[in-house]
Amino acid sequence: MNPKENKAKNTKKLITLEEVKQDSRVINLLRQTNKQMKVMGFTEHGDRHAHLVGNIARNILLKLGFNKRTAELAAIAGYFHDIGNVIHRESHAHAGALIAMDILQDSGMDPEEVAVIMGAIGNHEEERGIPVSEVAAAIIIADKTDVHCSRVQKAIDSDHNIDGSSKIQDLHDRVNYSTKRSFVYADSEKKTINLKIDIDTKISPIMDYFEIFLSRMMIARRAANFLGCKFELHINETKLF
Repeated sequence: MNPKENKAKNTKKLITLEEVKQDSRVINLLRQTNKQMKVMGFTEHGDRHAHLVGNIARNILLKLGFNKRTAELAAIAGYFHDIGNVIHRESHAHAGALIAMDILQDSGMDPEEVAVIMGAIGNHEEERGIPVSEVAAAIIIADKTDVHCSRVQKAIDSDHNIDGSSKIQDLHDRVNYSTKRSFVYADSEKKTINLKIDIDTKISPIMDYFEIFLSRMMIARRAANFLGCKFELHINETKLF
């Protein structure tokens, strides 16, 4: 074993999400990511979304009986998953995987753990993503189920026009703004992963949700299947699938 390999072996650390969140590089990259996404008219992709996706991914794996370290890797991957948007929206999953690799390797994380996180980040998008591991499956579900009014970044003075129609023209903003409650939980006994949301249909009809989120629900279903579960969607207390 050469000196460089020996040094790497001796500096492996069990990096935690809390350590990642305190890294100045991560803080500034996420801050700039969300600034750019806001300029482009996208919903929130900053610390709130990163933190939520990481925590949901961790909780899913813990509820399903996976070990704490695997769940922590999911939390870290979830926190990093959209950071590649700081470069460009296109191929942001691949860019994010490389950004995470540099930061985590510098932090002394085990290369095998870094590889798992990279694969999870690189596969989280519905256009070309595949649940290649438990960590990847968990962050896919956590990311694709984050729909909520707090994600809307544009100022909205009023929900409706005088005739009662919605004033919010952008479909993504309208669906997110109409969603007043969103909750994801795993049931280890029933082997289900559930998304429960409450939509104000005066702002956005339920069909609008499916127009933009159907492909996301499909990859979430595949991710749940990878974890040995069935994905279930409940909107306004009605189970849809």
